[in-house]
Parts: sequence; C-alpha cells; structure tokens
Amino acid sequence: MTQPSIQRDALAREIAIEQAHVDKVYAELAKARRRTADVEADGLARGRTDRVGDVRDEELTGLVERDALVYLAARRRHDLDRQFEGLVFGRLDLDHSGTDHPELLDVDSLEVRYIGRLGVRDDDYEPLVIDWRAPAAAPFYRATPVDPQGVIRRRVIRSSGERVIGVEDDLMVPEAPEGLTVIGDGALMAALTRSRGERMRDIVATIQRHQDEAIRAPARGVTEITGGPGTGKTVVALHRAAFLLYSDRRRFETGGVLIVGPSPAYTAYIERVLPSLGEDSVVLRSIGDLVDGVTATRLDSREVARVKGSDRIRTLLSRLSHETPPGAPTEFRSFVAGTAVRVDAEALRRVRHHVRRSHQHNLGVAAARAALAELAWQQHRTESPSAERSEFLDLFHDSIEVDRFMRAWWPQLDPREPLLWLADREVLERCAEGLLNRQHRDALHASIEEALRTGTWSVADVPLIDDLFARLGPMQDEEPEDRGFYEVEELENLTQYGVQEVGSGWAQGQSPLHYRETADRDPRDRLLHGVVDRPRSYAHVLVDEAQDLSPMQWRMLGRRGRHASWTVVADEAQSSWPAPEESRRAREEAYGRGERRRFHMDTNYRNAREIFDYAAAVIRDQVPDADIPQAVRETGWPVREVTADRESFAHTLEVEVTRLLDLVEGSIAVVSTEAHAEAAQRAAELSDRVVALDPLTTKGLEYDGVLVVDPDRIVADSPGGIRTLYVVLTRAAHRMTVLRPR
Repeated sequence: MTQPSIQRDALAREIAIEQAHVDKVYAELAKARRRTADVEADGLARGRTDRVGDVRDEELTGLVERDALVYLAARRRHDLDRQFEGLVFGRLDLDHSGTDHPELLDVDSLEVRYIGRLGVRDDDYEPLVIDWRAPAAAPFYRATPVDPQGVIRRRVIRSSGERVIGVEDDLMVPEAPEGLTVIGDGALMAALTRSRGERMRDIVATIQRHQDEAIRAPARGVTEITGGPGTGKTVVALHRAAFLLYSDRRRFETGGVLIVGPSPAYTAYIERVLPSLGEDSVVLRSIGDLVDGVTATRLDSREVARVKGSDRIRTLLSRLSHETPPGAPTEFRSFVAGTAVRVDAEALRRVRHHVRRSHQHNLGVAAARAALAELAWQQHRTESPSAERSEFLDLFHDSIEVDRFMRAWWPQLDPREPLLWLADREVLERCAEGLLNRQHRDALHASIEEALRTGTWSVADVPLIDDLFARLGPMQDEEPEDRGFYEVEELENLTQYGVQEVGSGWAQGQSPLHYRETADRDPRDRLLHGVVDRPRSYAHVLVDEAQDLSPMQWRMLGRRGRHASWTVVADEAQSSWPAPEESRRAREEAYGRGERRRFHMDTNYRNAREIFDYAAAVIRDQVPDADIPQAVRETGWPVREVTADRESFAHTLEVEVTRLLDLVEGSIAVVSTEAHAEAAQRAAELSDRVVALDPLTTKGLEYDGVLVVDPDRIVADSPGGIRTLYVVLTRAAHRMTVLRPR
C-alpha cells in the first residue's frame, strides 16, 4: 500500500472514531430537547385557574413558577437549537502521570476530553462534551509543546452539520505513544522530529518555544508577530487570541475581540483553525466587511486602490462631506408672522459652513435650523421692531414650510451617498482640485461609475465610507408619521420578532429570499441597502496580513481599537501596498500609546525547501532585504516549469492540473489573474479538490499543490507587483507547477 493510501486510510479511521462520538452527542442533544419541551409544557400548566376575579396567593406563586420555568426552558431551547453545526470541535488526549517519556505510554491510559460549544452529559451524568468556556477546557487553548499541561494530542474536529468531515492534530510531545495516530500538520512536525535526529528536534523545539512566548505575551500594548511565509504567524496569533480570552475573560468577553483578515476566503479558513472563535465574544471580519451594512469583495485596479488608500483622499472626503446635497433648494422663501422671509444662496452657504465647523452633518440639523431662524428673525425685526423674538421663533419652528425646506436642504445622509456624488464630474472637480491629477480623477470617476453599474462596492471603498460616517455622524430617526389602520409594516429583520433564519452563506438575519430580492433591485439601491451604524470599539484587535493595509484601512481599524490592545501579523516582503512609510505612520496612529513588543518567526515549515528556494530567488532579485526564513523540509521534487503557446494554453493548464491531482492527495489551487480566469475556472471543475483563485485572495492560505499561471502577468496586474507573486509562490506545501505563455 502506498504512503498516501496509508494516510488516507488512517484519516478515514480517525474520522469514523470521532463520528461515533458525535452521533452519541447528538442523540443526547435530542433527549435534552425533549426534556426541555416537557419542562416548558409543565411550566405553562402551572398557574392555570378556572376562577374569575382576584388571584389567590397560591395561584400567584404558580404564575411566578410558570414564568420562571417557561423563561428558563426557552433559553435552554435557544441554546440547543443553535447547535446545528460544529457542536463538537475539539478533543484532548491527556496524561496525568507526569512521565518524562510520553512515547512509552499506553494509549488506553490517556483521558479523552471532548470540547464543544455546549456542555452535554449522558444519562449517567458523565460529560460527553465540555463547554469551551469551562476551566476543564482551558488546556485546549493554553497547551503548547513548551507547556503541554498534560496534553499529549490536541485535535480539531471539523463538521458539516452532524457529519464529521475532517480532523487536524497538534502533538504536544516530541514523540507520540505507539498506537496514537496523528493527522495533519501535527503529524508533519512529529515526522520531522523522528526523521531528522537531534538537530531537527532542536529546531522544532526552538520554533515551539518562540511561538509560546508570543502567545503568552502580556495583553497590554501592541504585540507584532513578523516573519516570512510558512512560519506559523497566523496560528500563533489565533492561539494568542484564545489565550487572552481565557487569561482575562471578563475584559475580553465584555469588550470583544476583533479579528481582521484580507479576504472572505481567509476568514473561512481560520474559522476551521480555532472554531470556538465563532462565539459572540469574537468578531471575525475580512477587511471588506469591517463596516456594518457594507460587504465588499470586488478589487480595484492598482491605480484606483492607490488613490483611494492614500492619506490625500481624506482632504477630498472632507470637502465632499461639506458639499450641498444634490437637488437641495438654493434659497429659502417663506411667510412667517406676517413677514416675507428670503434667505439667498450665499447666506445659506455661510450657515452650512458655520454649522459644519462644529457639528457632524447628521447631528447639525437643530443648529442649522436655529441659524436659519436667526436670519429670518433679523429680517422680521427690521420690518416689525416691536415684535417679540420668542413669539416669532415659535411660529418659525412650527411652520410646515420650514419643516419641508429643512428636509430638502439638510437631509439625513447615509455616508455612502456622498461617495456616489463623485459620479458627477462637477462635484469631483471641486473636491479633487489641487489633490489629484487628471489621470487620477478619471480613474476615481470610472471606479464610482463601475460601482453604480454593478451595484457593488470595492474593498477600497469601505474605509472611505467609514471616514465619511465619522464626518457625517449617524443618521437620526425622523419623527414617525401616523400609519393608516390597514398599513402593514415590512418586516426586514425577522429576528426581532423571535423568528430564527438559518442558512449557510447568508448574513445574520437575512435569508436567501432577501438576497434574491436585493439582487433584483436597481444597482444604486443595492449600494445603499442596509444601515451603516456607529463602529463598535473592541478590547483587542488582531490584524493578519497587516503589511497590505493602506493608510485609510489603518484609520478604519483605529476607530475600532481606540482603547484596545493589538496583535499584528505582518511580513513586509509580501506587501501589496506600494508606500510602506505612509502606511506605517497611519498604523502607529491607530495603535495609539502603549508598549510595543516584537516576535520574529524565522523557520518555514509549510513549504518544501525546493518550493521555497524557488520563491526566495524571485523576491531577492528585486527585494534584496526581504525577510527569508529557513525551510526545513525537503521532498526531492523540484518546481515544475511549463510553457505553452496561446492556442494550447488552456489545454495545457488542464493537463497540468490533472497531473497535480495524481501527485497530491489534498487540495490544489490554480492561481491566475483575470486574463486567464476563465481557463482556470474550467480546470477547477476537474475535481472538488481544485479551486481557482486570484493572486490576492491566496493571502494567508495554503494548499498541497499549486499551479501558478502566467507569473509575469501576476506581477503586471497586481497592486504589489513582485511581492504579490512571492505570496503566490509560497502557497504550496508539497508540489508546485509554474505555467508560462510562450
């Protein structure tokens, strides 16, 4: 039997073992649901009476008991009903003997402890699953090879519904006891230790010790984790987030932890690394989802992203926020207290400028109305010197005509609306004067038109919306108008009425039907759908792939971390932002004051040495000072380079994907720019193990095999140029093929 077949059989056996336990847990969960229903029924039965009139004391007691039982049963039912997926996500195999030779242990002597989102016990009150927040679950997050806390093997269990689909192990000791199967990267580390002798064991121990120091660093201030590709920066940072939640639970559960990654594909990936981070205390967002009410995945061209991300756009946005809304009246005319009041355009402009100096637009309505009333009073006093000021102002503010004018002249503004005003050339020219050259103005204008055409925001638009929100303020609810008796309110968010909507891939509280309705709307309506709300402030912010963030994106993060501690993961050699010094200034401003500490990871154990040496040669040619870690694993398989002419390029691409499918057992990525996206997508349809990705989406991800399509085009079309290609070339763990056009 071949080695891959042995590994596949071992994985199947381990999945079957975990599936048997998960089945038992869900059977107990079903019993718990039935018991909860019985409690609820019993509660409803209490306090019933056939009497009419005053309630007796014993009946009042029954009513209190009823309310308590029904309330507690409803809470329990809610907890049980939401455990539809990933209830059991972890397992610990523990040794309590304290032996110095765990490799000699009998596997049957180990304690098995399952970790999940909810505590579940069997009929004998024995724990089947331990709630992840319980002290007994702490070693799942705190154990490291340096301080294993009795853990021999830590296992992450991945599920789809009630079906176990994968396991991933971390080995906490140098060698596993005989009979203990280790799956995934943990198995890789164990194999490195066993096959490379004492020198390799020392390297592995060093890696683990340095990672542990970063994980357990003090929570205050800023902890930066740097290093080249494959050095485990992301895993260290995520374990640090889990460690902080446990070390100071009150602070971080109350204040919340924000984890930010470069793309939705990345956030889906890290959800599998530490499933418990899906709890309410941790918010997981891609950089395009950071503003509530806005979701963006579309990427701008390099030129447009540079314009939108740079600090100079802030001046443009400041001017834009002071613009008079399109269609607003240019003068005010009304008849108040017997006087014809007229305020011309120049006076209105002065009022707007004066109010905006001290008020956010949406919070300045009262001040603007008061300033307008004062101008009207000055005119009325000229014609009626004996008039009472308070009487006139009362009449002014009670005027329906004034109400109508204010709604048109000073409307509540969604921060997305002013950004769309830039589709008007005149508005763009006024706001960009002295800031952007003609080429950049044209590029910005074209990007807004593309948003209006497609009904989608770009990732670079999100920090601009956030900046405009800070300038305009939250929209204020207007006084509700009386509804007709037969009017039916549209229920946009059913959750407030106790209706739970569950569906994979949809935002919370939104159903597939909602998305179909949204898709049918006008593109402009889709851009303005939802509500942009005030950003939440977090107790801790974790940022991965931080080297890619623009100054505007750092400012967006800074608004959410004003009082936070930070964990930041970065590698400057992989940066896609072309002006690192500008970004660094914005980053320091976002951090605020506080202690800085830095941990550097310098050993690559993701990529085979043959693959990483190829990638390192590419980046060193143009970035001589790139942070190049040491790859410690060899496969004997060099990077395969293939060329093909235009006519046979798509066919060759499929042939090379088929070849990789035969060589590796796991996942394969085909990475290409838009120029070859169609051919890459067709190749991805050859197997469910293959995905087609654009270069930037590969950030933070890894695959068993990678096909890099047209690397020169990747350099030319990507914002980071050669640095983006370096990212792509370091995604493969075992096999890599580079396909070039002839």
